Amino acid sequence: MLGRFGSLAPLVTQNVQLQQQQRGMATLKSIQIRLKSVKNIQKITQSMKMVSAAKYSRAERELKQIRPIGNGASQFYEKAEIAAPQDQPQKLFIAITSDRGLCGAVHTSVVRLIRNELKNDEQNLKVVCVGDKSRLILQRMYGKNIILSCNEIGRLPPTFSDASKLADSILKSEHTFGSGQIVYNRFKSVVSYNTQTLPVFSLSAIKTSAKLPVYDSLDDEVIQSYLEFSLASLLFYAMKEGACSEQSSRMTAMDNASKNAGEMIEKLTLTFNRTRQAVITRELIEIISGASAL
Repeated sequence: MLGRFGSLAPLVTQNVQLQQQQRGMATLKSIQIRLKSVKNIQKITQSMKMVSAAKYSRAERELKQIRPIGNGASQFYEKAEIAAPQDQPQKLFIAITSDRGLCGAVHTSVVRLIRNELKNDEQNLKVVCVGDKSRLILQRMYGKNIILSCNEIGRLPPTFSDASKLADSILKSEHTFGSGQIVYNRFKSVVSYNTQTLPVFSLSAIKTSAKLPVYDSLDDEVIQSYLEFSLASLLFYAMKEGACSEQSSRMTAMDNASKNAGEMIEKLTLTFNRTRQAVITRELIEIISGASAL
């Protein structure tokens, strides 16, 4: 009996050793899978950084040519000193975003400004969402305030034709407004941008301006034509500014993500080597201990 029970001790020791080996192999396998996953993510972020860098250089080059158009269109409202009419409290906000993410807080900064305005005057304020990012965020709480939305923004560089179609849809919408704002991101540098607004006024607000008679040969048809052209020009300018800010922010974000992935790879590699060395050392100790016991 005692002899039969005495043979259980080596079996128990062998099972414990087998469990330890399996645990060590499982840990090495999980670290290896994690390391491979982070390396793949780093390849993706590096590729996205290179693509964004190419798009950013083109967007910045085009933006320098477009800025005089936007500045010229906004000068008319400043020189004529057009103000929002008191009898029309309705406002219109146009959010310039895109459909694509992974670009920092470019879209959320635009939505945050509009959301603060909606909290103060939700009843008289309507929103036009350019891009799915602004629509997805605003429709959770202020879906009834969205009168128009468009997608397929950000995949290709914006054109004046896109801005003209958007301006035509806004002017033909059933919503009547006295004044409004285009909320966009103004590009400053590769790592900096500002969320700003451009004024938008209705035909009645322009007609009631006190300094409008300074301009000669202005009738209703001329004012209406200029209103349509200026709205399209301002939208085109804002979309170009937003596209350049988006690409620069995405390039910076992907660069930071690649650096973070590199740091994780170094830590995981060190952990993997230490764990593998510990498993090898433990196996050697078990082999030497078994040889010494024999």
